[in-house]
Amino acid sequence: MPLPDFLIAGVPKAGTTALHAALQRHPGLFLSRVKEPKHFLTDGPPPAGGGPGDAETYREHVWRRADYEALFAEAPPGTPAGESTPFYLYDLAAQRRIRAAVPGVKLIISLRDPVERAHSNWTHLWSAGLEPIGDFVRACEAEPRRIAAGWGHFWHYVGLGRYGGQLAHLFGLFPRDQVLIFRYRDIVDRPAETLDRICAFLGVRQGLLTEVPRENVTAHPDPGLRHRVLSLVRRRLPPALGAPIEGLLQHRGAARRPLSWEQRQRLIPYFADDIGLLQRVTGADFSDWLRPKRRAGGLVGARPPGQRQSRNGQAR
Repeated sequence: MPLPDFLIAGVPKAGTTALHAALQRHPGLFLSRVKEPKHFLTDGPPPAGGGPGDAETYREHVWRRADYEALFAEAPPGTPAGESTPFYLYDLAAQRRIRAAVPGVKLIISLRDPVERAHSNWTHLWSAGLEPIGDFVRACEAEPRRIAAGWGHFWHYVGLGRYGGQLAHLFGLFPRDQVLIFRYRDIVDRPAETLDRICAFLGVRQGLLTEVPRENVTAHPDPGLRHRVLSLVRRRLPPALGAPIEGLLQHRGAARRPLSWEQRQRLIPYFADDIGLLQRVTGADFSDWLRPKRRAGGLVGARPPGQRQSRNGQAR
């Protein structure tokens, strides 16, 4: 029965949705219509309970083997088929399940600055009315309690960004030539070159894909009575009724505000040791993730008067 030839295995908030959409346009590739089936995250039905919104996410799991195989049944013979579940890298048990089911699978991994990734993750849930803590740093501090309470992977703002340990485990299961790693910024800044790297890795024709579709940019609602009330309603409503509330929460919301260097300094210690491990595991330099982010206007969070800011937080 059909199983995937490749997986976009990580990481959340690092362009995986846009990458899935881009690769769908390649005539020599087949991507599952369900973008994130999450099949290898469990051995059976997904758990019950969890954090706000987790029950809705668990209902999306394509956990039955027959249903998962059906996702690839329409792939033309000889066409590499794949799916995108960005939690596979983080979940070490999922890595082992993948190794047992499809040991020859190719794994595509996009890595993003872990502090920026965590902040984007928090903003996503805050803007959806699901995150009850309105301060990003305090939300990260709450992570151990949330994990102990069984909250789902998407709430693991810090854990999801510790790539060194995750890749060390992955390389104990898969040969390195089955794993392609690149940075999220490569997708944003050099899409054609990055897509050609991916196509070469998958053994299909290069030069056909030149751009990545624009990702949805999450608005950042200001904290206040309106956000508190709508968020409370959102968390209490059945999942099917949550989307309209989420739309109201993001209506006219500002773009996600970049972190200041002071904020980054409070978060970097969560990742510093793992970044060292990541560099040893990959042989690549990620030391820029330990330093202030510099752009045309100076440090992130400080830009000259009158300079506009793009929706993704970059000065322009």
